[in-house]
Amino acid sequence: MAKFTYKIEISANSESEAITKMKSLTVLATKLTVKEIEKLADIIKNDPIKTAMAKSALGV
Repeated sequence: MAKFTYKIEISANSESEAITKMKSLTVLATKLTVKEIEKLADIIKNDPIKTAMAKSALGV
C-alpha cells in the first residue's frame, strides 16, 4: 500500500494533547478500512445519540 504525507492542523489545548490526538488518528487510519472510517465520521458528525452510546460503552 502506498503512503501519503499531509500537513494538517489539529486544535488542542497543548502540544502534547495535539501529539496524542495525531497518534490516535494514525492508529485509527491504520486499523480501520476507509468504509469504517467514513461511517464513524458520519455517526460522530450527525448522530449524537449513537455517539453518546459509543462513548458510554468505551467508558469515556
